[in-house]
Amino acid sequence: MQKKSFVALALVGALLVPTLVSAQFADTVVSYTSGTGFQTGYTTPAAALGEPSRITPGTFGGPVDPFNSPYLSSQLVSLGVGGSLTVQFNSPILNNPANPFGFDFNIFGNAGFVITNGDYSGGGITDGSLYGADATSTRVSVSADGINFFTLNPALTPTVDSLFPTDGSGNFGLSVNPALNAGSFAGQDLLGIRSLYNGSGGGRGFDISWAQDGIGNSISLGSISFVRVDVLGGNAEIDGFAVVPEPASAALLLLGPLAIWATRRRQQ
Repeated sequence: MQKKSFVALALVGALLVPTLVSAQFADTVVSYTSGTGFQTGYTTPAAALGEPSRITPGTFGGPVDPFNSPYLSSQLVSLGVGGSLTVQFNSPILNNPANPFGFDFNIFGNAGFVITNGDYSGGGITDGSLYGADATSTRVSVSADGINFFTLNPALTPTVDSLFPTDGSGNFGLSVNPALNAGSFAGQDLLGIRSLYNGSGGGRGFDISWAQDGIGNSISLGSISFVRVDVLGGNAEIDGFAVVPEPASAALLLLGPLAIWATRRRQQ
């Protein structure tokens, strides 16, 4: 009877792992400045909180995918030149080098792949070019306490609201392979794009380890709770932020019940 109980406990632990380590999203807007050249009407910063868009509501809406990006003012907040958005996460984002590609969080915008074969009924093919990617320069900074912010190395940090367009059917807590570029998607249809995404919901990945001080020295941060995006050129629309789940946490959650069961079995 005991053996069956511990096997059941192990199975329950395994089933709980996907839920407990699912992606987490920004919880609070700390500050927002629209800047110059922002998209008129897209000035509700709370639009960047919670899960990025999976569906665009309304008569002309539908599922969000790399060809159909979110576009409503309820889904996006816009930043022009000099604009800034700072969000807070209730649970700290851990700096975990073991995460895929070393990324710790993803940022989502409203850029999408241009359909170049004229088929907008579901058979679209892209050449890898983007629409809506209007930001020419952005800066991402992180902080553990909301006071001391450290800029992520601009030589490593991608532009916010560019690659990779959101796919609402994917996992927002998975990052797209950063080795991919616009040319990687040339000639791809939706299935091909999703194959390259490998289960990801798109967005762009960022690594806390890129943090630097004001003179370019690397800063070691074990975790952060705040992310700030500044637009230095053009304009960017932000749909959301997602934390990359911790693989180590998943393993511990699973191994706990299994270890208990194995210990009991040896004692019998």
